[in-house]
Amino acid sequence: MKKYKHLSEDERNRIVVLINRGISIRDIARVMERNPGTISRELKRNRGKQLYRAHIAHKHAMTRHRTAHKRQRLKSYALRIEVEKLVMNRWSPELIAGRLRQCPQLPTISHEAIYQWIYSDSPHLIDYLTRSHPARWPKGKSKNRRCHCVIPDRVSITQRPASINNRRQPGHWEADLVIGRGHSALQVIAERTSRLTKLLKIPNKTATVSRSAIESILRNFPVDMRRSITYDNGSENFEHSKLNDMLGTVSYFCQPYHAWEKATVENTNSLIRRFFPKKTNFDIISDVDIKKVEA
Repeated sequence: MKKYKHLSEDERNRIVVLINRGISIRDIARVMERNPGTISRELKRNRGKQLYRAHIAHKHAMTRHRTAHKRQRLKSYALRIEVEKLVMNRWSPELIAGRLRQCPQLPTISHEAIYQWIYSDSPHLIDYLTRSHPARWPKGKSKNRRCHCVIPDRVSITQRPASINNRRQPGHWEADLVIGRGHSALQVIAERTSRLTKLLKIPNKTATVSRSAIESILRNFPVDMRRSITYDNGSENFEHSKLNDMLGTVSYFCQPYHAWEKATVENTNSLIRRFFPKKTNFDIISDVDIKKVEA
């Protein structure tokens, strides 16, 4: 059985010459020792607006060949429209994948497939994502990192007791700032066991203001609900020792560039970003709106 081979660029040049001589498709196929259907399909697929051009036909054929074996990530048009609508409404791919499992009229799909579809086929949706994914950035792209200062009396999270890590004892909190444009920021503090979250708008990002905000939030809780606070290494946490003296808490700090070690507040920040996207100017956000998001 003869094995089929794709037409080469030389063969396409021969087709051009023979066509210009007025030779029929069957005669071209006989001269080139090809099936007449092969020549007919070639002309139908790769003919330009007027004439068949060998170099253009070969370019089109190679493009089709490269993309023919790629699996389409979101096969259905209805699925693509639904996913795009939800992403533009600030739904994460994880939430979308979970919702689709509840819609029998649409096929199920993983959140990873949605991420791949966005980054490869729908880059206009990237700005709607609530999280940054460094692994998906183009190679060589610089990653801006905040400067980590030397914090006095800093205790590493590696020394945090197992009773805190296993989330069985209430009263252990994680703190962070959600920043945007303008001078103001959002002080976020989340309790590790219940995931109770408190938000407070602060006028600037200084250590004194941040410490005062956390103190005003936690002083309303009983003593057994304010045991420890876990921070990152930002300069806004410089006065943690003063806060410990006021509240009777203990401080722990993530390892540098390991913000994921305080996962509760980081995930909470992702939810907050659905209401206050990146580059939000907190100077013009009212306390009422912040309380609605907190609720």
